[in-house]
Amino acid sequence: MYRKRTRGWYKHKDFILIDLVCLFLSLILAILIRNGSVWNLFKLGIYHNVMIFVILADLFLIIMFESYKGVLRRGYYQELSFVIRQIILIELASGLYLFTVSDGHIFSRIVLYLMGIFYVILSYGTRIIWKKYLVHKMTECGEYSLYIVTNYNLALEVIRNVKEHNYNRYNINGLVIIDKDMTGKKIAGIPVVADLRNAACYICQQWVDEVFVNVDEMYPYPEELIEELLEMGMPVHVNLAKVKSNTGQKQFVETIGGYTVLTTTMNYATDWQALAKRTLDILGGLVGCFLTGIIFIFIAPAIYISSPGPIFFSQIRIGQNGKPFKMYKFRSMYMDAEERKTELMAQNKMSDGRMFKLDFDPRVIGNKILPDGTRKTGIGEFIRKTSLDEFPQFWNVLNGSMSLVGTRPILQEELRQYELHHRARIAIKPGITGMWQVSGRSDITDFEEVVRLDTEYISNWNFGLDIKILFKTVMTVLKREGSV
Repeated sequence: MYRKRTRGWYKHKDFILIDLVCLFLSLILAILIRNGSVWNLFKLGIYHNVMIFVILADLFLIIMFESYKGVLRRGYYQELSFVIRQIILIELASGLYLFTVSDGHIFSRIVLYLMGIFYVILSYGTRIIWKKYLVHKMTECGEYSLYIVTNYNLALEVIRNVKEHNYNRYNINGLVIIDKDMTGKKIAGIPVVADLRNAACYICQQWVDEVFVNVDEMYPYPEELIEELLEMGMPVHVNLAKVKSNTGQKQFVETIGGYTVLTTTMNYATDWQALAKRTLDILGGLVGCFLTGIIFIFIAPAIYISSPGPIFFSQIRIGQNGKPFKMYKFRSMYMDAEERKTELMAQNKMSDGRMFKLDFDPRVIGNKILPDGTRKTGIGEFIRKTSLDEFPQFWNVLNGSMSLVGTRPILQEELRQYELHHRARIAIKPGITGMWQVSGRSDITDFEEVVRLDTEYISNWNFGLDIKILFKTVMTVLKREGSV
């Protein structure tokens, strides 16, 4: 997956933010010059209504017309024409809005015209400055981890082209050379991490966002490796010089490093879908963090009294495409829980050991088995059954390392045990809840069934599915709390 198609709005989120700020400042300056102060913005409802409208209109137009698609390739004149087109559409939409609302006649038309002039100056200037910064930066580092599969004679040319045309902001983290065993060596400063035989196994264990396959015409494309990468849920770009259709996958054409490529992936999100999901995450994260603060007041003393130590528990988990991140929870286990995990592994409910789950976990704060066999529980079991321990993860949702809905965030040692098709689970951001959790997580002990559910979610993802899973999660939690 679930690759944002050309990463649209998300790829250019910095440009979008700059543009919105420029538009806001342009309106403020226009009001200040026309009226001598910005008091009208607070005194008259039509002024702050217009402010909200133009911001939303700008955002709508940016996404609808993909205003920043290919922004780094544009020249000065072309960029200016894009800025002027954007403000003309905003001005027309604003004029229609003022004509429609009853108090629109109160709003100064001069403010509207001045806003357009200031917007052209501010937006054009900041775009040019930010583009120069990014063009300089893209030769040094990027945001996304790219691995290149190629042959020895072509490797240097491919690396140079990707670096010189790095509009997708890649970090080239490794090479796979298909015709020579050069593992451990470097080409143009890029390490050769594997050959054709062990490439899939290596990539399965790494943080890899995307893979670019480009080999010389004298070599056949490594079709078996490509199939293995797709099985892992990896977005694969193949140079269109040699391409055949892949059934059951989403495909579209784009440009990487100056090459025209066919990208194949499990699924992709449109700009609107990606924006809707991230907006939902931000809103949910804000509400969740607020609730976490309230919950902290009540359960923090109970945790500390039962087991002195930190109230929060943090742990390195594997995020989207294998990127590690630090996940937070309320601590529900004793301080030595990780050390005791090995001795309890024999009681693991999960069938093949790739996940760890017990019916009654003695590491949980307050859990004891009395001499007569009675099981005693405490604060740890309570916050786990009511899912209160999960609330600090809303901070992970807010900072973008997790989503409200996704797959379960896995441990580093679990990833090391994964087979190729298991890796598809990490093709998206991990979530606080997901398909597996609302399908009866206490009853599912077959790891392959967990993988099937997660892969089904990724392949069939849409925004409505997230809403459905969130609704089911709330109902499941309420039922669980009712039985506590």
